[in-house]
Amino acid sequence: MDNPERCPWCGNDPLYVHYHDTVWGRPEYDDLALFEKLCLDGQQAGLSWITILRKQESYRAAYDHFNPEKIVHYDESRVAELLTDPGIIRNRLKVQSIIRNARSYLNLQDKGMGFGEFTWSFVENQPIQNYWRSLADVPAATPESEAMSKALKQAGFTFVGPTIVYAFMQATGMVNDHLVQCPQHLECYLLSQ
Repeated sequence: MDNPERCPWCGNDPLYVHYHDTVWGRPEYDDLALFEKLCLDGQQAGLSWITILRKQESYRAAYDHFNPEKIVHYDESRVAELLTDPGIIRNRLKVQSIIRNARSYLNLQDKGMGFGEFTWSFVENQPIQNYWRSLADVPAATPESEAMSKALKQAGFTFVGPTIVYAFMQATGMVNDHLVQCPQHLECYLLSQ
């Protein structure tokens, strides 16, 4: 578990280390996996990512494995039920956000646009390779995340500010923000070639 070269943000928590080593920064193209990740990143607002990561399985159970076609039919009684679920963040705006995002996701599909196609277009369908040496070098947002945030909001998505969107881009491999000394930097680079 102890790897001094690993990006320091994941610390030594085994769940966080596993996420860092096997998920974060790896290019993800699947529409539903991207939808889930964007929704979970929105749930993180004001919290740490490890808080949401620890609740990921509870979120999947609560939200029908992030199936937008099921989520769009959630009514007020389902919202009330979700607000009593200790396995998720019980915040009405965040609960309603996932429902609204499901509707927006399906609206994109109705227009002939897959969610992966939509989100990856902001990096011209190719991961941006960064070469940061320190966490202090890594930006909280970029012109690409600002553009995606604006477009997502215009499409009806919520909890998609530029910082949340940049975290989404990092996690799904649209940008490779592993520090250069981290072994995962090269692995993620090779996955994009």
